[in-house]
Amino acid sequence: MTTKRHEQVGLTDAQVLDMYYYMLLARKIDERQWLLNRAGKVPFVISCQGQEAAQVGAAFAMEKDRDFLCPYYRDLGLVLVFGQTARDCMLSAFAKAEDPNSGGRQMPGHFGGKKYNILSGSSPVTTQVPHAVGMALAGRMKQKDFVVYASFGEGSSNQGDFHEGANFAGVHKLPVIFFCENNKYAISVPLTKQLACESVADRAIGYGFPGVSVDGNDPIEVYRVMKEAVERGRSGQGPTLIEAVMYRLVPHSSDDDDRVYRTREEVEEAKKKDPLIVFAAYLREIGLLDEHKEADMLARVQLEVDEATEYAENAPYPTPESTMTYVYGE
Repeated sequence: MTTKRHEQVGLTDAQVLDMYYYMLLARKIDERQWLLNRAGKVPFVISCQGQEAAQVGAAFAMEKDRDFLCPYYRDLGLVLVFGQTARDCMLSAFAKAEDPNSGGRQMPGHFGGKKYNILSGSSPVTTQVPHAVGMALAGRMKQKDFVVYASFGEGSSNQGDFHEGANFAGVHKLPVIFFCENNKYAISVPLTKQLACESVADRAIGYGFPGVSVDGNDPIEVYRVMKEAVERGRSGQGPTLIEAVMYRLVPHSSDDDDRVYRTREEVEEAKKKDPLIVFAAYLREIGLLDEHKEADMLARVQLEVDEATEYAENAPYPTPESTMTYVYGE
């Protein structure tokens, strides 16, 4: 019998099956949005494909009614665990009035929602990092016991916002988890042309807190590292920088042609480590997933995605008059 690695880090059988469900749901929503984009029905897609394991593993290490998220635009798997639904995601893709993130005002991937403990996202990259630090400081001042999660790509770790946020959080020992989803490309710029140091995790030492690099294709390992970071934050020991190393399996967005800057061989090689395939193999190996269970879960997810698509496509758009709502003080 293969060792149940998930039990060693405190996860139950039910939890790892749930992890797989959320990873699968994120992938199927994403794939559907690409089809809708190519059919001319939704204007833009920015993908989580290849990054689901890290997002779901991280989300499971937090408490969704207590902790706060400051996600970046690829974090579909993360926000699903925190309560957003397939319908919410499709309403956002179609820019409909019921979109819980922005009422159809923002581009897809700009997650937000008070009821989900998710800070509204903005288009300039990395702005969520100093915001997360500010939220953690506010929590400290109000004597609230929560941690704040801020995720970003490795390209964002070269921005001033990241360094200022990390420095402030380090000095004040704030309960922030800086979660870098290193997918090897800042749009078309490969990692070798972005960083002179070995890894993003190395940058933490300059700010006086731990930096950990982890296999982003393994949700169990990400959960383990995240759990430690959450406990550090809760116990007043300050921030942690986690670098989850992964690969972006699709172009940067629906407007990008990645053939210009990376070979098909490189992408095909990366697909062999697709986190969904690897994690499903682990679940089969330990006897938690069989053909029947897998088919059931896939059917459940497909139904959710189908219903969400149909609902969102037929839902009303925001009214023209609503454009001015929340823009000016009333």
